[in-house]
Amino acid sequence: MITVNGIEPSMIANNLTPFCPTHPGSLIKEELEYRNISFSQFSEKIGLSRSTFGKILNGRHPVTTDIALLIEAALNIPAHILIGLQTDYNLQVAKNDKKLSERIADVRRMASMF
Repeated sequence: MITVNGIEPSMIANNLTPFCPTHPGSLIKEELEYRNISFSQFSEKIGLSRSTFGKILNGRHPVTTDIALLIEAALNIPAHILIGLQTDYNLQVAKNDKKLSERIADVRRMASMF
């Protein structure tokens, strides 16, 4: 969390949680559209099925380390950026999971006893 004297931390943009998590597939999709690259041709070139690649572009399949490295080789988008976006996405989805939030609260209560 970023703090600045005299400014409420919740008012600093870097401390805000996006309303909707951003899956790295949307960045990849925009990049391919900008470069006028066919999704199906691209998936074939990097050795992914069109089905799997479509799920990535639509945010229904994660960008794994292997996939990030393939995309980096093809588009020169650093793999660590894609992995970071995927991690941020996963964390935000997990934080919005009510059952997980309840479990975390239970663990915190139990941990305070130690």
